[in-house]
Amino acid sequence: MASVSIRSVTKAFGATQILHGVSIEIADGEFAVLVGPSGCGKSTLLRMIAGLEEIDGGEVAIGGRVVNKVPPKQRDIAMVFQNYALYPHMTVRDNMAFSLKLARAPQAAMDQRVNRAASILGLDGLLDRYPRQLSGGQRQRVAMGRAIVRDPQVFLFDEPLSNLDAKLRVQTRAELKDLHQRLRTTTVYVTHDQIEAMTMADRIVVMNGGRVEQAGSPLELYDHPANRFVAGFIGSPAMNFLPGTVEAGGFRAEGGSLWPLPVARHDLGRPAVYGVRPEHLQLAANDGDGVPLLVQVVEPTGSETQVHGRLGPQPGALPVMGAFRERVAARPGEPITVTADPALVHLFDRDTGVRVVA
Repeated sequence: MASVSIRSVTKAFGATQILHGVSIEIADGEFAVLVGPSGCGKSTLLRMIAGLEEIDGGEVAIGGRVVNKVPPKQRDIAMVFQNYALYPHMTVRDNMAFSLKLARAPQAAMDQRVNRAASILGLDGLLDRYPRQLSGGQRQRVAMGRAIVRDPQVFLFDEPLSNLDAKLRVQTRAELKDLHQRLRTTTVYVTHDQIEAMTMADRIVVMNGGRVEQAGSPLELYDHPANRFVAGFIGSPAMNFLPGTVEAGGFRAEGGSLWPLPVARHDLGRPAVYGVRPEHLQLAANDGDGVPLLVQVVEPTGSETQVHGRLGPQPGALPVMGAFRERVAARPGEPITVTADPALVHLFDRDTGVRVVA
């Protein structure tokens, strides 16, 4: 195992700058997830750690050794790709042992490592099958097994679950987390799915436009987002954002609705954006105790009811979404009244998007 240090790394393809001085420290044994929208530079950064892309500026160090000029095969990493990258003419056993054969490992050592990885991943009965005889989830486990047998210092995963269906994605996500807890190998995992990031990571690095917006534990990013981008990206359903102005009695959103703030503020009249997560809205006990919301769509999911609405009947009224544990009987076109937990709301600067601390 080894730490991974990324120091002021830059990357450009022609005139297009992809990474703008990215710095990240990943501790020995940590499961770090790089997350962000498509095109933010996360996969490019992963490929630079692997040695598959050249580093224009800055340094990448693995286990304290700068690897900028070190060939991929000498970096002691193992990478799992989105498309599995299995050899179709080889059995599962041969696919998993391939890197060891290239290294001329003794047959006994190869068998021991392959059997151990197969046992960990539940592949014992599939070792003599070919990739075409496997399901998508089984193929992905073979790809992980091929990485495990190498016993690398660092695992690199590039969106490994994106080709799986929803149910299998949840199952494989749990298997990956369990695998890391057993092996404790430093892992860098790339995804655009923030649910994967929240459920798997020890630490999340949120990227946007080739820069790091915030890094921290999943709950740290959920509870204390550094800016509006992180607040909107982390959490599902996404946070509601209401532009408006700070007043003595709370926050006055555009359109006139008044929302609670956790403490009295001294920046009265300040233009800002009010952020509240759908799950932090509550149905008001009395109509006069909250904000009226005109229901547009009701989506019962079983464990909760998601309600899409807007703050008024006019077409341009601000949209608001709530996720309630209660069953909501209102139909589209009918009003409900909601309140926000003032301890769980956020204020963001309207111009910079930075979270405003009381």
